[in-house]
Amino acid sequence: MHLIDIHTHVYPPAIARKAAASIRDFYQLGTEEMDGTTDTLLQMGNEAGIDRFVILPVAVRPDRTRHINDFILEQLKEQPRFIGFGTVHAEMENIGEEAAYILDMGLKGIKIHPDTQGFSIDDPRLFPVYEAISGKIPMIFHMGDVRYDYSHPAKLRHILELFPRLQVIAAHFGGYGMYEEAYSYLKDKDCIFDVSSSLMFMEEGVAEDYINRYGASRMAFGTDYPLWNPITETNRFFQLKLTDDQFDQIAHKTAEDFLKL
Repeated sequence: MHLIDIHTHVYPPAIARKAAASIRDFYQLGTEEMDGTTDTLLQMGNEAGIDRFVILPVAVRPDRTRHINDFILEQLKEQPRFIGFGTVHAEMENIGEEAAYILDMGLKGIKIHPDTQGFSIDDPRLFPVYEAISGKIPMIFHMGDVRYDYSHPAKLRHILELFPRLQVIAAHFGGYGMYEEAYSYLKDKDCIFDVSSSLMFMEEGVAEDYINRYGASRMAFGTDYPLWNPITETNRFFQLKLTDDQFDQIAHKTAEDFLKL
């Protein structure tokens, strides 16, 4: 079965191991140590049977945003199996220009991780970005964290009402650690979700229940490498009790349709 991983992160070799460790520390998770490099992602992805990878950058400092976006562009030149997103930071003075740069360079979307970046997804400083890309390329938001409300599903509902043409991927079933709240706020909104960083926390049958309630056409496969092992996460996904059509949809069709691959 064709398989697209819609949620991965990679880093320059000089900082990759440190960056991957910082993610594990941020979530206080004793996950398997991985180095965050493209080589390891490809090696594990090959073993897992993953065909293509969406690589998602995050700028934790506004002055590093362009450098990070250019790093992603370099990875696309070296590896045709990668699908690249850009990133922005709310504290950038030229945030509109960065959104235009991302569009001009042909990146497939924009990733924001509000909890690590330290601002809310409904921060008005981000509105020029949402306006610029509406109807063109999607946003993917890290969603949910009981420690913060930067990415609470209620905020995403607000954004989708303000920008009805904005295409959104709400990561982690729409709300890491707050799955039912996410469903209550987003069930009737025009957005899709990924399954990353969620399946390991759900009791038996819970993931299937949300997939059936949202519909498989709104769900996409993702591993959240290097926080999690792509081989383990792929096996975990295919152990779900879903139909062949549901597996096929989530494994690649949702991503292909949404990203216009």
